Amino acid sequence: MNQTQNIKENLQEIESKKLMLEIVDLKKSFGDNHVLNGFNLKLFQGENLVIMGKSGSGKSVMIKCLVGLMQPDSGSIKVMGKDITKLNRMELDDIRTEIGFLFQGNALYDSMTVRENLEFPLRRHKKKFGNIKDTTPLVTEALGSVGLAHTINLMPSELSGGMQKRIALARALILKPKIILYDEPTSGLDPITSKEIIELMRRVQKQYKTSSLIITHDVDCARVVSERMILLVDGTNYVEGTFPELELSKDEQVKAFFK
Repeated sequence: MNQTQNIKENLQEIESKKLMLEIVDLKKSFGDNHVLNGFNLKLFQGENLVIMGKSGSGKSVMIKCLVGLMQPDSGSIKVMGKDITKLNRMELDDIRTEIGFLFQGNALYDSMTVRENLEFPLRRHKKKFGNIKDTTPLVTEALGSVGLAHTINLMPSELSGGMQKRIALARALILKPKIILYDEPTSGLDPITSKEIIELMRRVQKQYKTSSLIITHDVDCARVVSERMILLVDGTNYVEGTFPELELSKDEQVKAFFK
């Protein structure tokens, strides 16, 4: 069986699974600046989907719309069948417990210990787990999954950049989300630490069986983790496919991403 047949069979297997996230004809403008121009996306259960785009292509706005921080002008965003553009605040908070978010800058609270950083989402979303009196088992499980159980009582300032990224991922995992959004997960990290984070992302997907949407400029990250890719140009899907397919493209705009 050749590589093309393998790719086709893998894509067919992915698309036969449950649809976890669907964005249809998403549009968002700021005055005359049309940032999103009919963006579409489908994320299936257990899939790693990578989105690559140059600065200003609409990635950040798409993420803000996806987590309900910004209202699109038109289009729909369905998370496990629910259109979040039509949910009230309480319903939106409920659906957010199913989405873990690894921010580009980690977004750890400097004044809180590692334990307190991980406890924060548990206390904010009490309804998902009930009134937890002892958070230690959930905190230690999440820290253990990223190999940093020993950091539980440390402050973020006592951790390296790579360790902070791991702690941020543990915090994203503690609510046991079905979907994880990675925003530039290897940005600002040295090559060795970047490789460690990439391998951790793969391990987390297998352990937690998450569906992952990964926004990245890192070609090496995309090569290793992606099962499918979308190249975002001028606020819309320029092309979709697997990494091998897109890497071999003759299209000049596509080739520019892989230089």
